[in-house]
Amino acid sequence: MATVVDIAVSAAINILSAFIFLLAFAILRIQPFNDRVYFPKWYLKGLRSSASHSGAFVRRVVNLDFRSYIRFLNWMPEALKMPEPELIDHAGLDSAVYLRIYLMGLKIFVPIAFLAWAVLVPVNYTNDTLKIAQLVSNVTASDIDKLSISNVPLKSQRFWTHIVMAYAFTFWTCRVLLKEYEKVASMRLQFLSAEGRRPDQFTVLVRNVPPDPDESVSELVEHFFLVNHPHHYLTHKDTSYFLDKLSVATHPSVSSFGLNSKGLGKGLVMEEAKCGSHMVVCNANKLASLVKKKKSKKNWLDYYQLKYDRNPSQRPLKKTGFLGLWGEKVDVIDHHTSEIEKLSEEIEEERERVLKDPKSIMPAAFVSFKTRWGAAVCAQTQQSRNPTLWLTEWAPEPRDVYWENLAIPYMSLSVRRLIIGVAFFFLTIFFMIPIASVQALASIEGIEKRAPFLKPVIEIKFIKSVIQGFLPGIALKLFLIFLPTILMIMSKFEGFLSISSLERRSATRYYIFLIINVFFGSILTGAAFEQLNSFIKQSANEIPKTIGVAVPLKATFFITYIMVDGWAGIAGEVLMLKPLILYHLKNIFLVKTEKDREEAMDPGSLGFNTGEPRIQLYFLLGLVYATVTPILLPFIIIFFAFAYVVFRHQIINVYNQEYESGAAFWPDVHGRVITALVISQLALLGLMSTKEAAQSAPFLIALPVLTIWFHRFCQGRHKSAFVKYPLQEAMMKDTLERARDPNFNLKPYLQDAYIHPVFKGGDDDDEDDDLSKKLETDSVLVPTKRQSRKNTPAPSRISKASSPSLSEVVKDGDP
Repeated sequence: MATVVDIAVSAAINILSAFIFLLAFAILRIQPFNDRVYFPKWYLKGLRSSASHSGAFVRRVVNLDFRSYIRFLNWMPEALKMPEPELIDHAGLDSAVYLRIYLMGLKIFVPIAFLAWAVLVPVNYTNDTLKIAQLVSNVTASDIDKLSISNVPLKSQRFWTHIVMAYAFTFWTCRVLLKEYEKVASMRLQFLSAEGRRPDQFTVLVRNVPPDPDESVSELVEHFFLVNHPHHYLTHKDTSYFLDKLSVATHPSVSSFGLNSKGLGKGLVMEEAKCGSHMVVCNANKLASLVKKKKSKKNWLDYYQLKYDRNPSQRPLKKTGFLGLWGEKVDVIDHHTSEIEKLSEEIEEERERVLKDPKSIMPAAFVSFKTRWGAAVCAQTQQSRNPTLWLTEWAPEPRDVYWENLAIPYMSLSVRRLIIGVAFFFLTIFFMIPIASVQALASIEGIEKRAPFLKPVIEIKFIKSVIQGFLPGIALKLFLIFLPTILMIMSKFEGFLSISSLERRSATRYYIFLIINVFFGSILTGAAFEQLNSFIKQSANEIPKTIGVAVPLKATFFITYIMVDGWAGIAGEVLMLKPLILYHLKNIFLVKTEKDREEAMDPGSLGFNTGEPRIQLYFLLGLVYATVTPILLPFIIIFFAFAYVVFRHQIINVYNQEYESGAAFWPDVHGRVITALVISQLALLGLMSTKEAAQSAPFLIALPVLTIWFHRFCQGRHKSAFVKYPLQEAMMKDTLERARDPNFNLKPYLQDAYIHPVFKGGDDDDEDDDLSKKLETDSVLVPTKRQSRKNTPAPSRISKASSPSLSEVVKDGDP
């Protein structure tokens, strides 16, 4: 059980760690050679570039302006200066709304903390319950626990205060949630209406196309949409010229334009002269794997070539066995050159196989429409009397597509999700073992019983404070390091088709895991370890009372975890130690051109699948302990404030988002805060029952009911804005674009949007790159039976860039 001294030691260690991280970041970020590490977003947007190599070498590497070192914390106010509309232009709506989660935490917990400290802390502290329990029942407690509800005696009338505060906290939290839901829904609709033209606005993904013995998938898709969406399906009658260009270049993207499965075996002779504006999905996973392997080999070849150029007197040699430990010794440059040539041949063979093998064509396609209105109607309606066929949904934006999962048959998805559900259940259960070991670390008595030889060392005051105040939090964080990766692998196996849906699914599982293992697991195992002696000595009917007293006592453990994860951990995030090291290693061993230097940057992204569940754990802890142990609230407020500043800086200067979903994740955020609120109410109700508060406890029953009703109201009122696209909005946007640019040709704009990346020169061959660019610019106008609607581009909010305000950074550096 951590004491005030233990908490103070933990706070000192974490504050010192955070200060060291921030100081190191402040110094490293203003060095010219680190400019691409700490400001990669500006380089990717083309608003920042490497300085010339003229001038003194020292000045190109080290910042000699000593005034910038004095202003080492200037990055904090700089991060807060950019207004939200400009932030949306600069980084997208997803990033701006993600930051609002931290602001929502401050809006909820600052008033709650003020009220809890003004009312509940005096009510809890002015009792002697724990002092008596320590003498009579040998219950473990500290001075911090005297501020909790555990210090209120059984059947006390003071519990009415906690019930009134529970209602007040619930009302305030729901009010903030409602306002935020309304605001974010409004921001999303405004963002979508002001957003420029994107391929996904006109494209629908259709899956589970039924097999037909007489028609290929491409023919079937074209006929279906010509019949059922005759006025909105984007068609072009003759694509022979375009297909001829592809066949001459033997470019594999031809498979995306719907080849007849009966003609595939005849090479590139097309039996289908007609092709609807759709991209039939093909299984190119093996081809993508070969391309990735070839790219890796090229990187190694570049490394050894640079090494040889610097020391021409000796050719680099390496053994061909595992990790170069054994096997035949060969010339590495010749070896990798030979390997790359073999891979190039395999890639060409695999491309030919994809072209000629009917089995590579999947029963799915990206279907384009003339208008957003037509796409919205198709994506949001049932297409067939059989609800399992012709399944349509909005296509993800091209950069959001997770191409590997497009090859998974639709009918196998249910089995895959069942398997992962069972696997996740066992993962959650078995992870209780490390959670229990963490709680054993938090109990000095438990350690001494299991390892009595450590008692002389453990009893040293400072060591004891470190073990109880710092070690459990850091141990728990270490156990959770690999969990997000495992959960993401599970989500990929389930077959989700976009990176955004993969991250949301992984985030949901991570949140469930944190609730069950980190929250409930820590409380239950910790209570068992700390009150084991009283469990043994008391009668069975007294054990629930002991648990009721012990559960609030775990606040000290969560305080230590918050300081490790939410203070020092956030400070470590801004330091970006891993990207810093990797960039300089690549810069030394791989970089030869400016393009190589740009690829060496690793800006990363917000990581919704890891960051958002972690935030939700703090919401859960804050809401649960607001009425139970209010001393935890200031630590949570510091986390929300500090994290808001740090991640705002990262979003402005570092992160480069992989996709833009228009804040589609907000219903999940809202639902998880509601879940935390209900858990806090049930926990308080259970605690009241152990306190024998028979008169006051029943008044808490209404709280979960009202909270769930509020959640249903919010979902019914606002959720549709995040899952549906209003036809009125679609029609307005189409009308405006036709008025602005009546001559815009939508067909060439969409024709290459959803071709698999490996068919766009993904293996880095120059001729493939040139062909892709030619196909994008040399478009073919093909007459159709119907007169297509004309559309015009609106100015894109996302494409605009904001000027950096980074005056303290040395501009003439050489990264």
